[in-house]
Amino acid sequence: MPVLMKIKARFEAEKPFKGLRIAMCLHVTKETAVLTKTVAAGGAHVSLCASNPLSTQDDVAAALAKEGFEVHAVRGCNNKEYYDQCNRTLDILPNMIVDDGADLINIVHGKRTDLMKDIISGQEETTTGVIRLKAMAADGKMKFPIVAVNDTPTKHLFDNYYGTGQSTIDAVMRATNKMLAGSEFVVVGYGQCGKGLAIRAKGMGCRVVVVEVNPVEALRAAMDGYDVMTMDDAAAVGDVFVTVTGNKSVIRGRHFELMKSGAIIANSGHFNVELCISDLEKLSVSKKEIIPHVERYMLKSGKSICLLAQGRLVNLAAGAGHPSEVMDMSFSDQALVLEYLSKNAKSLKAGMHEVPADLDLQVATLKAECMGIGVEKLTQEQVAYMNAYAEGT
Repeated sequence: MPVLMKIKARFEAEKPFKGLRIAMCLHVTKETAVLTKTVAAGGAHVSLCASNPLSTQDDVAAALAKEGFEVHAVRGCNNKEYYDQCNRTLDILPNMIVDDGADLINIVHGKRTDLMKDIISGQEETTTGVIRLKAMAADGKMKFPIVAVNDTPTKHLFDNYYGTGQSTIDAVMRATNKMLAGSEFVVVGYGQCGKGLAIRAKGMGCRVVVVEVNPVEALRAAMDGYDVMTMDDAAAVGDVFVTVTGNKSVIRGRHFELMKSGAIIANSGHFNVELCISDLEKLSVSKKEIIPHVERYMLKSGKSICLLAQGRLVNLAAGAGHPSEVMDMSFSDQALVLEYLSKNAKSLKAGMHEVPADLDLQVATLKAECMGIGVEKLTQEQVAYMNAYAEGT
């Protein structure tokens, strides 16, 4: 993560977070550990919790704790334990929040409004969290400025697309050891995550089917060479199903009934609501974990369906998550946005804000340099032409 290392070196010298308390709710992976150390190097008191009950890498959490960091995260915790850990993270009385899924921010706006007096800003890492927070802002409930880090180009065009695509395919293969070549692979949702997943499934030799509610994205999927179907039609043909929509119950009872026996279902969205597991339970006579991360449900019809990672985000629950190379950009965005907010939050209105374009360009420039990518520069004549209107045919 060379870009983040450059930022960390500067933070160590400048201490932009001296005296600040920062609560972070992120998947506790080795990449998150690097971000945690980077923020702490800037002088902050950091408290970290997991953003999903199955995404913590316990060895990473233990290593951070051994080094003296405040970490509240255990893999496989139940919902009560998960929210207890979130609340313990908030017990530092944070000045700033770094969130992934908006759980910390939601707790502060709901059950722990007493913390508002100390908080100057927040920031959100993922698509699902941004959706939640935009709804909160539209409802007039947001009480401090929050930056949608997910929406900046060096995050969603790389992390969501390349990271989710690779890590999800990797997790499905690790969990099942299934031969993907020749399989019907159904991608439910064709946003940045769905696009990245679809092209990687195609590269593995799958016949890819896309399910999409937005007609523009459905057209894009069709012109990208995929079959585009309704969920009902896709349910009948798919061998592997992965949801990446950010919405709930996109695969539900009637779809399970239409599936082939032995179909594999998984979710790579942030919350475990995309697969309606309660419907699957009602249709089943039994379930059994046949290998780690794979539960086989035997349906009353005699068919079986295999659920991966309890319906939680499969790329972290059954895999190692996104590669460090792509998280280098996402977490560099997070670090620089923290610095920006530490200086500017008091001048920003409560509500959602974009990442400043110059910060995104800084991350892209540093990443290109670290990768040895030559980026062409405009001549003065070209700059003048792009800023003029008189010259024509």
